[in-house]
Amino acid sequence: MATLTITPTTARRLAVTAQGLAQTPDAPNRAAMLDCIRRIGCVQLDPINVAARSPLLVLWSRLGHYRVRDLDALLWEERALFEYWAHAASIVLVEDFPIHQQQMIHFSRGNGAWAKRVRAWLAENESFRRYILDELEARGPLYAMELEDRAVRPWRSGGWSNTRNVSTMLSLLWEQGEITVTRRKGSGLGLTKQYGLFHHHMPQWAGHPPLPRRMVVAQAAQRALKALGVGTARHVQNYFIRGAYPELDGVLAELAANGRIHPLTLRDAGGAWPGAWYIHADALPLLERIQNGSWQPRTTLLSPFDNLIADRKRTEQLFNFFYRSEIYTPKAQRQYGYYVMPILHGSRLIGRLDPRLDRKSKTLHVHAVHAEPDAPLTAVTGTAVAQAITALSQFLGARQVAIDGPVPAAWRAGLA
Repeated sequence: MATLTITPTTARRLAVTAQGLAQTPDAPNRAAMLDCIRRIGCVQLDPINVAARSPLLVLWSRLGHYRVRDLDALLWEERALFEYWAHAASIVLVEDFPIHQQQMIHFSRGNGAWAKRVRAWLAENESFRRYILDELEARGPLYAMELEDRAVRPWRSGGWSNTRNVSTMLSLLWEQGEITVTRRKGSGLGLTKQYGLFHHHMPQWAGHPPLPRRMVVAQAAQRALKALGVGTARHVQNYFIRGAYPELDGVLAELAANGRIHPLTLRDAGGAWPGAWYIHADALPLLERIQNGSWQPRTTLLSPFDNLIADRKRTEQLFNFFYRSEIYTPKAQRQYGYYVMPILHGSRLIGRLDPRLDRKSKTLHVHAVHAEPDAPLTAVTGTAVAQAITALSQFLGARQVAIDGPVPAAWRAGLA
């Protein structure tokens, strides 16, 4: 098949649609939630709870006003989802276990300083490791505070984990796939995790023989490319099982030779964009529909850790949107705010919102709204942004929205 040529606008529309951001489902139920996570592969976890925890926002941007308890049910009762490493610590599909099993197998097997240090610490603390596994076997799922610190040698670090031996051992056993998170205390994915033995929580995968690693890379690369819409090898590397695609160039070449993916050229008035771009064969009908004018833009807000913008360099390249989190930037040095949510308008990122939910007064405070230099500064766009803010406030259970800071003049009427 000849190399396809598309415009960056078409590429952005493909990306937004592939991410499930072009329209919301009619019924945002558990089935729609599972379909959403199948589409994007993973939902990154993050503890910050300024408006809501990031996974809840990522799903809201795609599903609209869904029930948070449905996510809890899929995680803890139906066990269709579980927590494991993807972009970072993430919510992933239980059905994708064979893909994530590779990470479990190869965790700490490398020759780097970190891997050697982990292996040495685990070896010295084998009795401690065995104690935790025996307790989980005998007593069932437990919280860290229900386990004794029996470390032979404490874990040393320059950060928060220094001498936190129980939580460190649990974290390492989690990464190795021996245990898994079985519940979180509190609503909305609370921070306190309960752990249980993996084979107790997901017995269908107990003793599953690992697939050949190249096969897993081929499966994961296709999942990533479908979720990206279009992408390069580097984009695939940074998506889904980030950084865990050995021999990816060879795998992509095989997939192209077998017709599973197709080479693509992005071209604008300045010429062809650099790099070897690809599209998955399954996305070709979508490409045809978009090129024939089947495109229904919507306006929504994105978590700072949303899958669409998780690869910051790709976001800058494809959307001309430079985004960096300012959470750890001193307040006086912040350009946009503490917890900034990009504004997606159709296939463009047109601005940023700095929100905070006051849970006592049930007020969604908007400290500032910033427009990008090329944003459409019209009253119609301002109304669309205001509607997205209102939808977010309703999902969060806020009774009112307070615009506390500056907004673009052309959007002010809609945001009043």
